[in-house]
Amino acid sequence: MNCKNALSAALLAACSGAALAGGFQSVEQNASGLGTGYAGSAAVADNASTIFYNPAGMTRLPARQVSLGVLGALHGYEFHDQGSTGTGGDGGDVGKWRALPNAYLSWALSPEWVVGLGLSSPFSLHNKYDAGWRGRFQSIETEVRSLNINPAVAYRLSERVSLGFGLNYQKIKVDTAVDDGTGAIARTSADDAAWGWNAGALFTLSPAMRVGVAYRSGLDFDLDRPVRLALAPERAARRSLDMPGTFTLSVWQQVSDRWEAMGDLSYTRWRRNDAFERDAWRFAWGAAYKYNDAWKSRFGISYDRSPVRNGDRTAQLPENYRVGLSIGAQYKPTPSAALDFGYTYLWMKDGRIDQRLGGNVLRGEYDGSGHLLGVQYTQSF
Repeated sequence: MNCKNALSAALLAACSGAALAGGFQSVEQNASGLGTGYAGSAAVADNASTIFYNPAGMTRLPARQVSLGVLGALHGYEFHDQGSTGTGGDGGDVGKWRALPNAYLSWALSPEWVVGLGLSSPFSLHNKYDAGWRGRFQSIETEVRSLNINPAVAYRLSERVSLGFGLNYQKIKVDTAVDDGTGAIARTSADDAAWGWNAGALFTLSPAMRVGVAYRSGLDFDLDRPVRLALAPERAARRSLDMPGTFTLSVWQQVSDRWEAMGDLSYTRWRRNDAFERDAWRFAWGAAYKYNDAWKSRFGISYDRSPVRNGDRTAQLPENYRVGLSIGAQYKPTPSAALDFGYTYLWMKDGRIDQRLGGNVLRGEYDGSGHLLGVQYTQSF
């Protein structure tokens, strides 16, 4: 990968979902789904956050509902040197905690029509290395923040089929810092906004089974901000972010009066960006157990295939495959209110790096893990 594409990949930070379909693309836009690893995300439709996952699900909600939540995300990475040319330490624990707030409102205009509005943060990343580490020419700090405003509408076509559509106005900001090759720190800050859309359909096959399909479109951001580096002047050549589109297929089933099961398959087309040569898949399976009218427990497992290959890995994005183990619970103090909690532990496959920049080589291996914590309050009116 040349320097131009290396920077593009680093800024894009990959699928992460972390969780996330990896790196910095975040599937974690509510806490209610966190406990099942977001299995059944496009089919569950149990609160207003369905606006993000499948707007068609709003037709299943009470007449008016508001849902407010926040998630804390940490994707930690540690570098282990294996023949780098730079001097210094290994950079310490790279990942930093970051907050992902979200808010959703749905409002039924009639038995068939529902409108809604969602606020979320689909892309997020914060990596920071110790000062003077051996890879300071590749990266010192990278931070990505986003805000997505998502008005949506849903229509109940029949008792079995609902359709939904939303517009997305998304703002993104990218801050980076590197050693410019002379001992000084080169910092850049760039931001842009873009329009996209999301759509979905929800099929009620029986009172005990639903299938959801959803798609979120890609977005194109222009983040041109020149920065001249003594090691690699051409590194300033490109800073466009071509975000991928994601297709999701979900299923939810009521197994018994107490058990629910759900599954997810999603496909993210990262190859629309020149920096990536493969797309990403995400699989999730989860279940919920209802103890009584007030309490429900959840658990799940998920797997994310990263689009970042060993030959493409960068210090700004030490992304790799991951497995998530999730638990959660819901408490309903009244029939119209719900408090959801969730936690996911992320195990990440070790990833090799051989990143070259103007004769400087960062060579070694990253090991990583992650933690996701979330809480959400939902009120129906």
